[in-house]
Amino acid sequence: MTQPRFDELIHAPTRLSIVSLLTATDWAEFKFLRDQVGLTDSALSKQLTTLEEAGYVDIRKSFIGKRPRTSVRLTPHGQQAFAGHVAALQQIVARAGLAVLPESAQT
Repeated sequence: MTQPRFDELIHAPTRLSIVSLLTATDWAEFKFLRDQVGLTDSALSKQLTTLEEAGYVDIRKSFIGKRPRTSVRLTPHGQQAFAGHVAALQQIVARAGLAVLPESAQT
């Protein structure tokens, strides 16, 4: 069972989008991430560097012919952090649901 843990680093909307995309794949191409998240190359690079420094992603740079290719994957640490963050969000939502009575129950 995943321990709920709210993660400020992952919670930022752009990084949350990136990490959630990475959970669905082994390796993702830089261009795919850029297009899916809607960032410029430099903005995505900055976000990936932040995630890499936290140990949440691995970045692999290679060449196909003379063209550079950058691929990214979520590390086991990143997968664990994301799972904990999602569990914490679910816990927050569950608590909110308990605190708010459905409209039909208020009458």
